[in-house]
Amino acid sequence: MEREIAKGLLSIGAVFLRPEQPFTWASGIKSPIYCDNRLILTAPEVRKKVEAAIAETVKAKFPACEVLMGTSTAGIAHAAIAATILDLPMGYVRSGSKDHGRGQKVVVIEDLISTAGSCIEVVEVLRAAGAEVLGVVSIFTYGMKKGLDRLAAADVINHSLSNLDALVEVAAEEGYIKPEDRQRLIAFRDNPSDESWIN
Repeated sequence: MEREIAKGLLSIGAVFLRPEQPFTWASGIKSPIYCDNRLILTAPEVRKKVEAAIAETVKAKFPACEVLMGTSTAGIAHAAIAATILDLPMGYVRSGSKDHGRGQKVVVIEDLISTAGSCIEVVEVLRAAGAEVLGVVSIFTYGMKKGLDRLAAADVINHSLSNLDALVEVAAEEGYIKPEDRQRLIAFRDNPSDESWIN
């Protein structure tokens, strides 16, 4: 599934690799990768695969789930479509609102996890409202150490449909990047603040 989803994300440009001309994230970090999973919604074939995979993952990993909660704004549509497939209620989390999922077993639907800050914020809002957060299903994760450490510290289980490692393998095989760029992308993932991968 990881490779299948990676292939789909690459094919529609939802994940874009540019090790030669890095993107600059809002945080100032230079990155060889740009991810815009909103594009999934514009591509019916890929969307079908992604939403089915979210639904399957929720069913397999969190069978006790009673409601899906989307992160705003990017996770909302994915939570709604997957909830329709699973015949479950759905909602979304706005910061400040305290009436989310009270007493319910909740799975959070997130489009992208990098350092996991916003995802953990959503989980904490839900927990504060009295929801039992079973975990998170995300479409894509970079697998950065900072994100993994934060999720572990907050006691949050995340299952991603795809990740940077799978994406880099598929991208190299299908000619999106040169084979020698694989190590550069993994070096970025392992330490985003060390820009030596750029050269």
